[in-house]
Amino acid sequence: MPDRTSGPRPVGLTRDAGFQIGVSRTLSHPPEAVWSLLTSPEGAALWLGPGARLADRVGGPVSAADGSSGELRSLHPGSRIRLTWQPPGRDRATTVQVTVTPGHGGTVLRFHQERLDDPAERSRQREHWRAVMDAVAAGLATR
Repeated sequence: MPDRTSGPRPVGLTRDAGFQIGVSRTLSHPPEAVWSLLTSPEGAALWLGPGARLADRVGGPVSAADGSSGELRSLHPGSRIRLTWQPPGRDRATTVQVTVTPGHGGTVLRFHQERLDDPAERSRQREHWRAVMDAVAAGLATR
C-alpha cells in the first residue's frame, strides 16, 4: 500500500524494482513456432536489436551489435527467458522477461521489463515492446 504521506504510487512503480512495463499479445501460431522464432538469431534481433546473441545457458552473456549487454538469468525452454539488459549509456541494467504460453486461439507472448528509471522511460519502453510485438507477428507470418 502506498505511503499515505506521499500520495498514491505512480502507475508502473513497484516497491523495489523501479518502474515496470508489460506488453502482451495473443498470436495465432503454436507456442513452438513463437519460441523458435524468439530464440533464433533473426528473432532475437527483433527484441534485443541487430546482432543479438542469446546465451544457451544460465549465467551466459547476452549482447547486441550496439554494445548492449546482459546476462541470461533464467531459461525455461519453450516458455520463459529472463535476462539483465543494459544498453550503452545506461547507468544500470534492467530486467527483461519473455514468456510464451498457450492461449485461446494461439499463443500469448508477453514482454515484461523492470528496473526502469521513470515514467518517461516506461512510456518509451511500452512503445518499444509494442513495435517488437508487431515485428514478431510479421516474422511469424513469413516463416
